[in-house]
Amino acid sequence: MKILSRYILKEHVAPFFISLLVVTMVLLIDRIIDLLNLIIEKKLAASIVLELFGLSLPYMLALSIPMAVLVATILAFGRMTVDRETIAIKSSGVNVYSMIKPLIVVAILLTGLMVYFNHWFLPETNHKLKNLMIKIAYYKPMTIIKAGEFNQVTDYTVFVKANEGEMLRDLLIYDRSQTTFPRLISAESGVVKQMDRGNSLQLTLFNGEMHERGEKDPAKYSLRRFQTYVVNIRNLGNELDIGESGYRSDREMNYGQLRASMKEQSGELKQKRAEVASLDARIKGLENRPRNYEEDVEYRRLGIMRKMALDRVSELNQGNRALQVEFHKKFALSFAIIIFILIGVPLGLMTRSSGIGMAFSVSSIIFLVYYVALNGGENLADKGYMNPFTSMWISNIVFLILALALIWASIKEKSLINLNLLAWRLTHLKSKPSSAPDELIH
Repeated sequence: MKILSRYILKEHVAPFFISLLVVTMVLLIDRIIDLLNLIIEKKLAASIVLELFGLSLPYMLALSIPMAVLVATILAFGRMTVDRETIAIKSSGVNVYSMIKPLIVVAILLTGLMVYFNHWFLPETNHKLKNLMIKIAYYKPMTIIKAGEFNQVTDYTVFVKANEGEMLRDLLIYDRSQTTFPRLISAESGVVKQMDRGNSLQLTLFNGEMHERGEKDPAKYSLRRFQTYVVNIRNLGNELDIGESGYRSDREMNYGQLRASMKEQSGELKQKRAEVASLDARIKGLENRPRNYEEDVEYRRLGIMRKMALDRVSELNQGNRALQVEFHKKFALSFAIIIFILIGVPLGLMTRSSGIGMAFSVSSIIFLVYYVALNGGENLADKGYMNPFTSMWISNIVFLILALALIWASIKEKSLINLNLLAWRLTHLKSKPSSAPDELIH
């Protein structure tokens, strides 16, 4: 019994790591396509590119590990079924499901590891990745201004004919920051410098002229020529958040930070609801009797205060729901590993195929449905249509029921689909069904 259990567990090792590598590579290629334009445009150094993909890897692993478990389970039991090993085990009077206890133990351990990974390690890498993306956005700031295009930067529209590394050629700038009528500035060349930790850009222009209409008298027109002129574009709203104490979204918060934020927002929400109730009582008291001027002013003031309090209640409700969704999502995605094991075993026994293509196809469909349902639940919970706990765990509950149904069907010797027999029939369409090889039928 122990030998069989170790054998079944061993059969999962190679398929798991191969599947993990393949799925991660697919997600990585998708990420490369998303970032390729940014890498080329910014001419990022190899070290920055490696750091960028290194920080993106944990997010990919959070998705690829559960899927790799599903692929490995279907692949391992599918091969054992095709090679008649499961028949040999059953002929010995041994229940196949009694042999998967070590597999379940490993799945539980892996689930615990993923809980730690999703709640502590992943938020830190997400936070670092966000800060790195902000830095990259303003790395080599001259790349913000693209040649041959009208580039809108706050109150300035900038056009250049050529962007040669550190030097801009043939500039045309429409400055709407100070006057009603745009000020037109042209220059033969110029350079861009990043200032104020990415929150400002400084354009130093050379050999140009400035055209400007009078603010008070539009009929007046002035033309000034310059050898050097500096344009400061401020308040871009992109000041870098480099420190660990910077703002974190729900996906950048670890377990402790999520719990603390939920507690803080729940406390404030309770206070605001009490404030709304108090304001309602005061407003109702004023409504039930004739009001003089002072009381009428007080009535309007209380109405404004009530609206502000209700807006804050709505904001807190939305924020707290998002925090709860993220909190439960990390647990639900981790526990999906156990459920995928329970789904993968009967699917491998019932599909009767050892092909890696089949395993990936079936796994991709299952995981896609699971992930779409998970994201759909997240959107519904964020909008207040579902309870955060229910929205995140309903996918696991449904798939657990599906797993139990598949296990029951496999115990009853039901065959989901014989892919090898199907492939034979497709390649032998003119042959009689009875002429199929016995090894494919049984």
